[in-house]
Amino acid sequence: LYVDLQGAGSRAAEPETVLGSFLRALGTADSAIPDSLEERAALYRSVLDGRRVLVLLDNARDAAQVRPLLPGTEGCAALITSRVRMVDLAGAHLVDLDVMSPEEALSLFTKIVGEERVAAEREAALDVVAACGFLPLAIRIAASRLASRRTWTVSVLAAKLADERRRLDELQAGDLAVKATFELGYGQLEPAQARAFRLLGLADGPDISLAAAAAVLDLPVDDTEDLLESLVDTSLLESAAPGRYRFHDLVRLYARACAERDEHPPSERDAAMSRLLDFYLRTAAGVYAIERPGERVLEHFAATQHPGLVFSDRDRALEWLFSESNCLLACAQQAASAGMQRKAADLLMAAVDLGESGAYSLQFTQAAAAVSDAARTVGDAWAEGRARTMLTHVHSLCGRFTEADEEGKRAHSLGTTAGDPVARAQAPNQRGIIALYEGRHGDAEAHLEHALEAFRADGNQPGAAAALCNLSRVHLAGGRTDSAVALAQQGVEIYEQDVTGQALRLANGKYALGLALTTAGRTAEARAVLLAALDVFRKSRQLLWHGMTLFRLAELDLADRTPASAASHAEQALAVLRGIGGDWRRANVLTVLGRALMAIGHTDRAQVCWQDALAVFDALGSPEADEVRSLLHPVAVA
Repeated sequence: LYVDLQGAGSRAAEPETVLGSFLRALGTADSAIPDSLEERAALYRSVLDGRRVLVLLDNARDAAQVRPLLPGTEGCAALITSRVRMVDLAGAHLVDLDVMSPEEALSLFTKIVGEERVAAEREAALDVVAACGFLPLAIRIAASRLASRRTWTVSVLAAKLADERRRLDELQAGDLAVKATFELGYGQLEPAQARAFRLLGLADGPDISLAAAAAVLDLPVDDTEDLLESLVDTSLLESAAPGRYRFHDLVRLYARACAERDEHPPSERDAAMSRLLDFYLRTAAGVYAIERPGERVLEHFAATQHPGLVFSDRDRALEWLFSESNCLLACAQQAASAGMQRKAADLLMAAVDLGESGAYSLQFTQAAAAVSDAARTVGDAWAEGRARTMLTHVHSLCGRFTEADEEGKRAHSLGTTAGDPVARAQAPNQRGIIALYEGRHGDAEAHLEHALEAFRADGNQPGAAAALCNLSRVHLAGGRTDSAVALAQQGVEIYEQDVTGQALRLANGKYALGLALTTAGRTAEARAVLLAALDVFRKSRQLLWHGMTLFRLAELDLADRTPASAASHAEQALAVLRGIGGDWRRANVLTVLGRALMAIGHTDRAQVCWQDALAVFDALGSPEADEVRSLLHPVAVA
């Protein structure tokens, strides 16, 4: 027995009407069919007794509509399809129908379009089914449109679907339309549910946390959870994990279209996104304060209206930052295009640990570039200077020193023009490190002296400590070992006045001190401070600094004449730095690994390491190439 219960429409089928048609199908005369719902349900179950019948109740509205239609007799079963999760239907086994896998989606597309056309443009076909969100209805519509247009290539269809603002309009063929299907579910929502559906669809992140959703909706967390769970029950929202929610890609596009059409006043859309940005900024600033106590940069952030989340535990704070990384960076990039460049730039500064970790360098760079471009378009030197300061930092961490220095020069100029104490201090501090990496020691010292003066003028003691530690490395490169040790110790002492041994910036200070102590021959002291720094970097999820500290321990091992340990530390560093930190850093580690391998008699492996390092240094035009050539030359002669 089959019936379309029309539960998604405005006129759902009445159970007594359905029972009448079922009874007729089972051979009951019209005169024998009672009038009331209860009597028809009882007769229905009596007629089914002793039979084996599958009842397919398609497109059900709710459990109340379904209950009278259940067979309730041994040997019979009911299969119900619905947009609503009928958790109140006793004895039911719920099965969620997910979207197709990429392979299944491509197979469906191919059956409709034809193997020849798909085989000729397989990549474009994959783009099409991905744009359809692997939703069977959307794939069927897209494929049917292509099949009926012999002059179109698959690439033409893929290009049409690439435009998100037009995608739902393109997914329509005859009386089939993805948008119309979504409209049925949206039309049944209560006003509060519909508002939540519209506003949550505006956020760009891959999903959203309950706390962030509460900020968007400007509601208490408990009320927000009730609304979101009700949207999950109607299949318009998915529960990605406890406390996290997401839209199917096409449903999100539909939600945004509804927001543009139905949200009144229209300013509420911008207000919702502003609340989300404030939530991320205030919470990320709190994490920043835990990691960098005493930093005055927080005092220069834009004021926020949302209190954000508050963490008393460092581990929980970092867990939040890294779990929200994709959503937070997506929000910063989206805010730039929505005219909120200053807060977006501040958000990137507050979340700088994501850029420093190495794991999110690409997303961080994209967001910072978007904020910089948007700020330049509107002539906001303050926001552009801060965004370019972040670009300087992330380019440098990825080994793109030329781009980093160009961004830093522009950031410093903009910060000076705008009177921004943050960019005026941070940009030359970063340019000093870049100049050090490029062997321009005079430039490095000049930049860092300027940064030190700017930090002190702003009363930023931790910033001054960073500049002192960086100056230590410049002195070390210039052979001034004693002053290098003294400068790094000054920096560490400043950090220790305000922070605990677990603070990230104290670990950076100990890293610089470890380098200076290694060169000074004070290897036991150097090992102690480097191991302390390594522990913090590992716990802080700072993969870049974790790997670089392992590299410095390898250098220390060589100085201590323990090459086997040096080789082990260098190999660990390469494993941690895989894919992050840039080729220049990788080549430096390879150089040290080659020295360690040579010392333990692994000549061939050492030569391979040096050859790989030389190729990188030559490609980059780095001065380290000459050192590696001198290492390779005796091997070549032998």
